[in-house]
Amino acid sequence: MFGVLDGLITGRPRTVLDIGAGEGALARPLAGRTDHVDALDISAAMVAEGRGRPGGRAPNLRWIVGAAETAPLGGPYALVTAGASLHWMNWPQTLARLAGVMTSTAFLAIVEHGYHEPPWRAELNAVIARHSRSPGYDPDFSLVGALTETALFEAAGHAETAPRPFRQRTEDYVEQFHSTASLAREWMPPEEAAAFDREVETVVRPYAADGMLDTLIVARLTWGRILAEPC
Repeated sequence: MFGVLDGLITGRPRTVLDIGAGEGALARPLAGRTDHVDALDISAAMVAEGRGRPGGRAPNLRWIVGAAETAPLGGPYALVTAGASLHWMNWPQTLARLAGVMTSTAFLAIVEHGYHEPPWRAELNAVIARHSRSPGYDPDFSLVGALTETALFEAAGHAETAPRPFRQRTEDYVEQFHSTASLAREWMPPEEAAAFDREVETVVRPYAADGMLDTLIVARLTWGRILAEPC
């Protein structure tokens, strides 16, 4: 996946902006392949975590705490990456702002990752539908499709990794759902969050062994041009 991202950078200098960078899962490896990376995240705690991870203090990696819609940016950027983050942001405002700091040949690369065809998917979707704060929850929702339909983005290419085995604690599998916009704990009363956790744990329990869950994960990358007018 990083080889594909590397190949998308055609401008000079090879400067990248990673929005919603979190702890730098994209930004830290990209810093080793490019001239400079700005890693932007709204959470100071996540940025602090990223600084402490391998590569987090690379001299060509700058951490920025702030919202993509308003934080001070550099540029021009030859590539902008977004990994599991755009769904938290105001799309028209964010993309118009990005268009103003990108080179004329720069792509926006949207990186998504997730579990590959889990056998419990149908049961899980029913649980999520009962608790999701997203009106009209659609388990097949596509971020890229939504951006395309709103004439904000035009895809130019797509890549997907082969499924890779991944083992994690069942409790961590359950907890990761609360990092999504529609199931965040701040949107749920404590008793509902606890009920959601119990329901998900019940769904995956037959597939777990000794408190561990074996899954397959894939990463999907779509790159293209921002159609929003720069601001």
